[in-house]
Amino acid sequence: MLLLTLSALLFFFLLPGPSKQQFPRPCITTEALRSKQCCPLWAGDSSACGALSGRGSCEDVVVSELRNGPQYPFSGVDDRERWPLVFYNRTCRCAGNFMGFDCGGCRFGYTGEQCLQQRPRVRRNVLHLSEAERHKFISYLNLAKNTVSLDYVMVTGTYREMDNGSRPMFSNVSVYDLFVWLHYYVSRAALLGGPNNVWEDADFGHWAPGFLPWHRVFLLLWEQHIQKLTGDEEFAVPYWDWRDARDCQVCTDELMGGRSPLDPKLISPGSVFSSWKVICSLAPEYNIRGVLCDGTAEGPLLRNPGNHDRGFSSRLPTWADVEFTVSLPDYDTGAMDRTANMSFRNTLEGFGDPVTGLGSSRELHMHASLHVFMNGSMSSVQGSANDPIFILHHAFVDSIYERWLRRHQPPRTQFPQENAPIGHNDGYFMVPFLPLHRNGDYFISSKELGYDYAYLLEPGQYFIQEVLGSYVEQVRHIWPWLLGAIILGALVAFLAGVAVTTLARACRKPHLKRREASQSMEKQPLLSRTGDSAMSYHIP
Repeated sequence: MLLLTLSALLFFFLLPGPSKQQFPRPCITTEALRSKQCCPLWAGDSSACGALSGRGSCEDVVVSELRNGPQYPFSGVDDRERWPLVFYNRTCRCAGNFMGFDCGGCRFGYTGEQCLQQRPRVRRNVLHLSEAERHKFISYLNLAKNTVSLDYVMVTGTYREMDNGSRPMFSNVSVYDLFVWLHYYVSRAALLGGPNNVWEDADFGHWAPGFLPWHRVFLLLWEQHIQKLTGDEEFAVPYWDWRDARDCQVCTDELMGGRSPLDPKLISPGSVFSSWKVICSLAPEYNIRGVLCDGTAEGPLLRNPGNHDRGFSSRLPTWADVEFTVSLPDYDTGAMDRTANMSFRNTLEGFGDPVTGLGSSRELHMHASLHVFMNGSMSSVQGSANDPIFILHHAFVDSIYERWLRRHQPPRTQFPQENAPIGHNDGYFMVPFLPLHRNGDYFISSKELGYDYAYLLEPGQYFIQEVLGSYVEQVRHIWPWLLGAIILGALVAFLAGVAVTTLARACRKPHLKRREASQSMEKQPLLSRTGDSAMSYHIP
């Protein structure tokens, strides 16, 4: 615990520039809201959207006018309709590989000053990470939870409550809780005006075709925020492969937190997550009051894996469930909601049966079953991102989406152009992201977005990434100790050599003295010279 705290403090003091993604601070002023323009100046050249540097330009937002499905019978009552026009009708349109609310960043998979360098990353199984890698991941999570976002805030009132922008209603939020709020806001009930006046059967990111693209962008942005917050551009979101799991394999104090011995609903005191407070988790209360979540802390993170109502979900997904789901050829079918039969999206989301493929299943399966199994903060749609297991879970869901895309290679036309539930047509801008992202733009392979999954790599690449990678990572973290051991070993060897040499010399001295004495006692030779040119024998 102390080591995690020290790591967080170290990252805080080494904190780089601010991160980039949603409601941008430059766009929450009365002037910006009343003019409905979100085109901030890029710091690099002090022009709107970096126009002077060719990064982008301030443009009118053109939303799709194709029909939505009949599930949402209203028009003009919710701020998310025809996103983002209620708040802004002009935003930055970035050129080339530039991205960001001011075009100051790079689109997914690119880096460099001009965003020309590709930067592929591999998302790995969290259970295969080294001890050092796990510690780093948890430290990053805790740092994000305790660092106020410098660029973004959360909205706490409707545009109507703001008197059409005259009274801005926003609140500071941490980097991690920004994403909790994003997930809450996209899935909240539609506020129709006043207490107890809501429409709960509305979700702009779930229960329909946009579910998988929306969560793909969510993870990419979360990954990007962590990279910028920590300065670690190599960071990639890990995943939890839960196929055939019998329990919560990641619920240990070394990873996402074990169970408290004092209360099974709480996180173990030995985990940093035991101190986390949740936000945006009281959807029924907000609906009764007819208000939005305001970001107030609402109590500790809750989790009680396995002690859930088996009537909702009797088991966790199996390997066979996943294989059947991936085999379904149609992305979505029928009304493209929870009733869809033989729909890959509906089956993966959990409302279709992974044995029969029929929609409106009596039990929740696949993705949804994990949320139910966790039996705590993750069990409510709006508040589920409060639990960091959400990240690991949805990364694996995204990998299944990636498997389906690679197997079936669908044309973009297979993604519904119209008649999907509101928020889910191909051309609809995802709520509530700024900059803007269309659903259909993420109906593509992850390789085009700069990332892959370790278990989807070729065997040789997998061995290097997952087997050798762990050893290399361990060596990288212990190399100062290895270097010290080598130097110390060399010094010991040198001293030992000197000692042996000195001892050998000491042992040789008496022998040399005896030899010299023996030589000095020898007689004169019998053969000697008596003249310059002749030899003679002398008889002694």
